[in-house]
Amino acid sequence: MEDTKFYTCAYCYKEFEPKRRRVQKYCSDTCRSKAYHSRKTKVQSPDSKSAELTVPNDIPTPKRENMSMAGVGNAAAGTLAANAIKSLLTKESNKPATKGDLTQLLEKLNNRYHLVTNMQPNFRGEYPYYDLVDGVLVYLRVNS
Repeated sequence: MEDTKFYTCAYCYKEFEPKRRRVQKYCSDTCRSKAYHSRKTKVQSPDSKSAELTVPNDIPTPKRENMSMAGVGNAAAGTLAANAIKSLLTKESNKPATKGDLTQLLEKLNNRYHLVTNMQPNFRGEYPYYDLVDGVLVYLRVNS
């Protein structure tokens, strides 16, 4: 019967049977990797009772800025100026439709007859209109 020797993991402190010829410090690659990271970040192992993070004294703490009315006013003025410039430089055809524009469009589409603007009036002076209900072209006299 072989005499098996157990080792204690240097990270999780569990007993394990070594799988390599030389003396192993850790029970698995996971513990080896965690031990490396804990050494690199100066954090103690998770099983220790006094696991505290140490912060070097030479790192300054970030300064917290307070909100001021001047800052709020500057932000509001900048936003208004940017919106004004944007509305002045945007063509009317590229501006978004408003609720009023959509209402006018619906009122116009609810009419039965729509003037055909790319045709001339006939010999009697009647203008061409497209009838949305019947889907035909009709000539109507415009009463001014």
